[in-house]
Amino acid sequence: PKKTRFRKHHRGRMKGISYRGNHICFGRYAL
Repeated sequence: PKKTRFRKHHRGRMKGISYRGNHICFGRYAL
């Protein structure tokens, strides 16, 4: 459930770069 929350935010916030740096963003935005 935690990963789903971050995924939704990324898709709406940065749909263009979400797939590009979704690994780095996930760890940086997660904190």
